[in-house]
Amino acid sequence: MSEELKKFRNQIDAIDDELLKLVNERAALARKIGGLKDDGVIYRPEREAQILRRLQAHNAGPLSSEAVSHIFRGVMSNCRALEKELSIAFLGPLGTYSEEAALKQFGQGCQAIVCGSIDEVFRTLEANQADYGVVPVENSTEGAISLTLDLLLSSPLQICGEITLPIHHCLLSKQTDIQQISHVFSHNQSLSQCHEWLNKALPRAIREPVTSNAFAAQMIHDLVSTDGTFAAAIASKRAAELFNLNILAENVEDDAKNTTRFLVLGNHDVAPSGADKTSLVMTSQNKPGAMAQLLEPLAKHGVSMTKFESRPSKQGLWDYVFFVDIEGHQADAKVKAALQECSARASMLKVLGSYPVAVI
Repeated sequence: MSEELKKFRNQIDAIDDELLKLVNERAALARKIGGLKDDGVIYRPEREAQILRRLQAHNAGPLSSEAVSHIFRGVMSNCRALEKELSIAFLGPLGTYSEEAALKQFGQGCQAIVCGSIDEVFRTLEANQADYGVVPVENSTEGAISLTLDLLLSSPLQICGEITLPIHHCLLSKQTDIQQISHVFSHNQSLSQCHEWLNKALPRAIREPVTSNAFAAQMIHDLVSTDGTFAAAIASKRAAELFNLNILAENVEDDAKNTTRFLVLGNHDVAPSGADKTSLVMTSQNKPGAMAQLLEPLAKHGVSMTKFESRPSKQGLWDYVFFVDIEGHQADAKVKAALQECSARASMLKVLGSYPVAVI
């Protein structure tokens, strides 16, 4: 070993020793703060968002902002676990993008509650069998997840946070030759996100929708072909590792910027973080110009609307509800004033939650 290499390694060892000391000092302070809380709430998304934004703003590199977030989410996750190991419900099995989103937001220091459906995530939280839940709400290519919106309308749960996750699909199989693939299994949204790639690479393969990408990978792992049928799954790299499958192709999504937005659901409100979003659902009165009048207070008070989505209310034929995202926290003066005026004009208005804007 050269003297220069030895010198650098010794410097790294010294830095690691100092990091270990500082991380434990941080953990001790976090434990003291936990002892001062009187509401039993361990996870503070607004505080964690503030920490991550501050660290990213001060980051001089060479680590990327995303890498800094990943490191400190892990630190915060393990500090939280000193107070309580949080349980997080998400759509399973292990290896779904919902699990990846949960890990991105909460880190490794949590208990996974694997659910068979999005409905089950809601039911698990409503029965207090998990602390938080992570559900997909929209994809940049395919749009809104209708089931999640419908469940939000009737659920008492609050939105506590959001997660944006770049989605990069892989074609997985026990086979090694892509030309042998005759069937492709995946969630219907993922099949749609890879539609053009499949048309070019596997034009004759039959596409089979299933409940989740990871379930598709699990099926391929368990599948025993007796008739010469060779199948593949569209799923994540993590699913390939979990189910010991070959990656026949990577990045098979049609849009390289393909991203899914997830919501964090819980049973408590979230305080302002300084960069927040508020989600609500409302209905307009049945009269000409009612929708324009309903939204007018947002413009009047300078509140920006970032999403507007209509869904059948299921209360009557051609009756709709409107899901709206706006910038700001419901406690902000201008947002509060706008919501009060909107509520007076609406047949129904329900605030689904105010929460920090996703941090990469």
